[in-house]
Amino acid sequence: MTPALDRLALKLVIGLGCLLLLALLVQDRNRWKAKTAHYAQQLAGERAAHVATVANYRAAADQARRTDAANVARVKAEQADINQRSKHDFESRIAAARAAAQRLRGDQGAATDSGGGGAAPLPALPAAPGRAAQGPGDHRLSDQERLTATEQAIQLDALIEWVVEQSRVRTGEAGD
Repeated sequence: MTPALDRLALKLVIGLGCLLLLALLVQDRNRWKAKTAHYAQQLAGERAAHVATVANYRAAADQARRTDAANVARVKAEQADINQRSKHDFESRIAAARAAAQRLRGDQGAATDSGGGGAAPLPALPAAPGRAAQGPGDHRLSDQERLTATEQAIQLDALIEWVVEQSRVRTGEAGD
């Protein structure tokens, strides 16, 4: 072989090698373009999922705020109703106790009244020869002190009932 032919063959081999290398690079480029398109599609899907998740969380937070606001309004209404009922019950019981105390004072005054008022006079009861046996030291409460004690007992009872009723109010959601 001649040196010219050897050079031509070498150039041909180098040219074929470059052509094969170029073909491999083009094929590799196409494979990377396909992978890049696939990754871009995955990234777009992930971004869309992220946006949807954020929107869902915001919607859930808004719904939770609305539910909480409705729950607060419901609890306040129930508590106000309990307060009103307790106040009305307390006031009526106090009024009844005061009326009963007034009747007792009036009955005591009428019992000591000696029959004035048009009715036939009744004979008075004879006075007791001595005081009834009380224990050592006569520590009885006056009428006003008894009324005060009764009012305080009613107040404590009403407070206990109010606390029990308030504790029954469900502060969670109505469906809990």
